[in-house]
Amino acid sequence: MEIRIGSLTRDANEALGAALVIDVFRAFTTAAIAFNRGAERITLVAEVEEALEIRRQNPGIADILMGEVDGKRPEGFNHGNSPFEVSSVDFAGKSVVQSTRAGTVGTAAAGAAGCDPIYVTSLVVAGATVRALLAEDPLPDRVTVLAMGDQGVNRSDEDEHCGMYLRNRLEGRSPDPEALRKLIMAGGATQKFFDEAQPQYHPRDASLALEVDRYDFAMRVSREDGLLVARRVGG
Repeated sequence: MEIRIGSLTRDANEALGAALVIDVFRAFTTAAIAFNRGAERITLVAEVEEALEIRRQNPGIADILMGEVDGKRPEGFNHGNSPFEVSSVDFAGKSVVQSTRAGTVGTAAAGAAGCDPIYVTSLVVAGATVRALLAEDPLPDRVTVLAMGDQGVNRSDEDEHCGMYLRNRLEGRSPDPEALRKLIMAGGATQKFFDEAQPQYHPRDASLALEVDRYDFAMRVSREDGLLVARRVGG
């Protein structure tokens, strides 16, 4: 298996083979928690208006809207893109639409590039994502690991380190999760979670996102009626 690590939207547009799309802070950590709390499906869109339009046109697949603009819950949405916020929400049987500007954009780009399969991932489901990919039949010859970073345009420590963690696991190595957590916590991206002037970023968002391999399921994406839909696999 040839493994390539790419970054940001530019590399997502040129992804080949299978794709693992990373958004640690915070989209795909939030999505994983929603699945763990019972969500049936998560439709991934880039823009807030897309999510609102889906609810208008097909409310049956939009029980809950969650997402963010500049870290804040958009008007008309049920929840923000906060792992801590959704950790107390009952998602049992619910269909969710999630809007963010990094992970969902990368997923759409990888899909447009013809990647198959596509998994969305973060540190909390990293190990399970590797197991799911290695169980694919046939096993992909190529995999592109995409660290989507900040808004898909600036690299971020947490996504880049998650990409390296995924590659190591795919190649049979077992990195130290605690060392990984300490490395990310020392980075600049975590400071916003402890900034009282930015209450949309809760301190627990960071700690929840860094619970490496917390969940035993992966999140596989497919197109359903023209929409990118993530579903829980395994676990």
